[in-house]
Amino acid sequence: MAEGLVDGRASRTALENGSGRPAPTFEAMSAVADAVLYEGYLLYPYRRSSPKNRARWQFGVLFPRDRAEADGPVRPGVSGSADSWYQQTECLLRVRRPDAVLRLRVRYLQLQHKQVEDADGRPVESLRLADGTVQLTFEEAVAREAEFTVALDGDEHGFPVGSPAGTDTAELPDGAGRIVRRRAEVRARTVLVAERLGGDLVRLRLRTTNEGHLGDPHAPRDRALRHALIATHTLLGVEGAEFVSLVDPGRALQDAARSCRNDFTFPVLGGAPPAAAPEDGSVSALLLSSPIILPDHPQVAPESPGDLHDAGEIDEILTLRTMLLTDEEKREARATDPRAAEILDRVDSMPPEVFERLHGAIRSLNPAGEATGDDATGDEVIASEGTGNEATDSEGTGNAPRVGPGPAGQDSLAARPAWWQEGGDDGLSPATDTLLVDGVRVGGGSPVRLRPRGRGADAQDMFLAGRTATVAAVFHDVDGSSRLAVTVDDDPAAELHGWYGRFHYFRPDEVEPLGGTDVPDPATAAEPSTGPTPSEA
Repeated sequence: MAEGLVDGRASRTALENGSGRPAPTFEAMSAVADAVLYEGYLLYPYRRSSPKNRARWQFGVLFPRDRAEADGPVRPGVSGSADSWYQQTECLLRVRRPDAVLRLRVRYLQLQHKQVEDADGRPVESLRLADGTVQLTFEEAVAREAEFTVALDGDEHGFPVGSPAGTDTAELPDGAGRIVRRRAEVRARTVLVAERLGGDLVRLRLRTTNEGHLGDPHAPRDRALRHALIATHTLLGVEGAEFVSLVDPGRALQDAARSCRNDFTFPVLGGAPPAAAPEDGSVSALLLSSPIILPDHPQVAPESPGDLHDAGEIDEILTLRTMLLTDEEKREARATDPRAAEILDRVDSMPPEVFERLHGAIRSLNPAGEATGDDATGDEVIASEGTGNEATDSEGTGNAPRVGPGPAGQDSLAARPAWWQEGGDDGLSPATDTLLVDGVRVGGGSPVRLRPRGRGADAQDMFLAGRTATVAAVFHDVDGSSRLAVTVDDDPAAELHGWYGRFHYFRPDEVEPLGGTDVPDPATAAEPSTGPTPSEA
């Protein structure tokens, strides 16, 4: 096994080709990677007393193996919302040059216990200083990363990625006491193997394991976390090669993509999305292997002024709520964690023009009647609310249309009036409108089978492939395309979702009509509850 790094520098073994070319840069993914690193780090209202901040660290947690398997072997999954002792990424590369090199950066949080002590050195839960500020005992975390560069030479490379134990002490003003921050050792290792599958195609296997030993496998979770890697994820970049999308691999590589095994992680292409999807599948020189399910090329909305520790929420809502905290609540939040204090300071000083940008944005819009083929799917429309959430969808649907214009029962895009014109939505009835799908008219009450297509499909929707569903309503998007709102038949909460108007949304070409007959006559069919419009939901 070849060690790829010595004192932070690439060794001769790792870069024996000596190309001297610059390593790939991760700057294009830094904002998204930081959102993954701090997702759920501390949630609104950012106070220690908040119940939801007493059960933190939910994603990408790698415990020592004896703790992770205390109740039996872990069950591998595609995302890191379950605790484990390892994380495995497998992905595909096309190697374009014999001197191709790979750069990887393993990132995680190391738990740090912040203990407040009074002037006599006694541990206390809180301490109020002479200036009125408060210091609280709490759990913090320190960002860690290890970076390596290796040649794609087929050898196995292993790297230490753990962090040593440590103690830091800070004296409080006027001799009031001190803060002691303690970190336990985290022992971990990453192993990389490149396997050539034929021609220029290579399968890359990356496995990060916690090699620590807890001793008491049934120790409380908060104590075990001190020896864990938290929010573990990996950034990868290649020079002289390109990563192949596992979400959209192209027809020729679909079998190879399906053979990749990813445990507790979900690899997606990084960097800016291409102007147009290539015919043979999406590729990129960057890849993010995340414990959170993301689409290819995730991006943080440019309107987002900073991290709120919850990329699955809406910046505008979180900012408004933070503004409404009382002075006492803000004082407690500032005492809870330095990063929480940064959020409060940013919100309190936010200029009106920055806050106004959080209210909504449309990235691009195809005029009604001009969208055809793939452009008619509605994928071009991203109604960002300044969330930083193009990477995730908090409802897990990913495909919700933004508004619902278009004359009832019409399939022609050109015939639909522009949504912004007065009366443009006259006559719409999502519960009774219909669409022609494979020669069958589909609408509220129609049984369908879900067939999300690989290219352009939302990652969450891919898990519903092959499931049967019932159409609840037909909605029309702002660019003239249409979506079918469905409830999944074997979802035990389907009735509740229908009552609330929370649906999964699919394009007409992503469903297969079942039964071979048109929708029932609206006059005799029970009208389903559509709830709020998708833009309100």
